[in-house]
Amino acid sequence: MDLFSDDFRRNPYPLYERMRTAQPPLYEPRTDFWMIFDYAGVKRALTDHSAFASDMSAANQRAPSWMIFFDPPRHTKLRALISRAFTPGIVANLEPRIRQLSRELLYPVLDRGEMDFAADFAVPLPLKVIAELIGIPAADWPRFRHWSDVILTLSYTVSGAAAGAEAGLAFRATTLEMAEYLPAILEDRRRAPKDDLLTNLVHAEVDGARLTADEIVAFVQLLLVAGNETTTNLLNNTLLCLMENPDQLARLRAEPGLLPSAIEESLRHSSPLQFMFRAMRQDVELHGQTIPAGKRVLAMIGSANRDPLQFPDPDRYDIARDPNPHIAFGHGIHFCLGAPLSRLEARVAFTEFLNLVGTFGRTSNEPWKPRKALHVLGPENLPICFKPV
Repeated sequence: MDLFSDDFRRNPYPLYERMRTAQPPLYEPRTDFWMIFDYAGVKRALTDHSAFASDMSAANQRAPSWMIFFDPPRHTKLRALISRAFTPGIVANLEPRIRQLSRELLYPVLDRGEMDFAADFAVPLPLKVIAELIGIPAADWPRFRHWSDVILTLSYTVSGAAAGAEAGLAFRATTLEMAEYLPAILEDRRRAPKDDLLTNLVHAEVDGARLTADEIVAFVQLLLVAGNETTTNLLNNTLLCLMENPDQLARLRAEPGLLPSAIEESLRHSSPLQFMFRAMRQDVELHGQTIPAGKRVLAMIGSANRDPLQFPDPDRYDIARDPNPHIAFGHGIHFCLGAPLSRLEARVAFTEFLNLVGTFGRTSNEPWKPRKALHVLGPENLPICFKPV
């Protein structure tokens, strides 16, 4: 199997089903990763920190200095600090601005009757929201977009190919650029606080401890991946699901109150993030196989969210599915801090889209090209034609 082919990345689910049935833990020799496919196994990998480390040094693997790659107690301290600057109130206050940005992106394309939903809407909306949330000046948004693109290619280090080495070099160069760019802004926020995330991060304090400049740079990098790309793919995948399931689109139009449930079903059915990394601290037996200590693991979230032992009729897209205990945003202490923001953006974006756009569909039946990052599911481009309401 080729885990990095376009065909697999467009539709990994048939292979996931075979793996869950035949061999839930799978060793992939080309990349030297073990892969876990079933819901119970993936959930354990995300929560059993005594065996499955987030710190990749347990498998002699380097990783960015991001919170998702830390274990307690370092992770506990850092998350407590960052949580102070990422409260539900701060997120909720963004709703009017998200609605305004959504309209600013949609209004110019309405008369055309066609758009690239990805390039015109699903990519720029989360990027602008995150940039404004952080406090990046609008003039610097092109630089911000470049950083995001470079950080996303870091996923190619999984493949072990030449592209992985190139991605690593580009990421290190981007880290240095960010480390030169951000301190001046951070100092400005110390002298003159503003209503943005950088100000909150600079002043966040727990037990007398504050974030260092390096820790803030690392968190901004993580936000570019988690807060930007995840929401982009949630938007794109939700539109694809609705186009591929017209009965569900008709039900959603008839019952707009189902939109939050539809978003949860998109997260489960077409999970934006397909896997998370772990490193083995000790030997672990799963389904009769032993994953050795010191090995790297991919916890396949996209597969877990289609496990029939957890989700009846898992391949069906059902916008009223209840219960829906998906793990698209992770689970346990590493549950995504940005999940409320991503859900809010998707709810506001689709409210505006469905209010402005009537019938819509893809302009071509050609297979869509996957996005650059290997760890995500979603199209690079999504041209559609439509009739305005």
